[in-house]
Amino acid sequence: MKLESLPASNETKARKRVGRGPGSGMGKTSTRGQKGQKSRSGASISAWFQGGQTPIYRRIPKRGFNNTRFEIKYATINLNDLERFFNDGDVVTPEVLKERGIIKKQLNGVKVLANGELTKKLTVKAHRFSSASVTKIENAGGKAEVI
Repeated sequence: MKLESLPASNETKARKRVGRGPGSGMGKTSTRGQKGQKSRSGASISAWFQGGQTPIYRRIPKRGFNNTRFEIKYATINLNDLERFFNDGDVVTPEVLKERGIIKKQLNGVKVLANGELTKKLTVKAHRFSSASVTKIENAGGKAEVI
């Protein structure tokens, strides 16, 4: 094999110059064809586009695991609600909250959040507490009990 018979490398190949007159062979439509979406300027078709039919990712059924069926949802209540609806020394339970209409559904339990201030001494029984709500309840002189 001789040096001149080697295939030309891509480094020396000139780039395709389109739209430079009819003599170049790539004038007028600049190798884009006559009409259609791809011949227009600024046209870009996404790789998953299938010409207007329903795409394959929508035709085939969804498979695999989804956690929404097993998700644990809590009914939440804030400390400012406890301050508003209960008196000093009351015992707050999920049943009392539902009975008074403070929470609509008990879901998988009740979680107490720390939004607002608490000045009353309450015994709060719930399934979950945020750490800030426990400190605020205990600072007010009450108790936070996990059911």
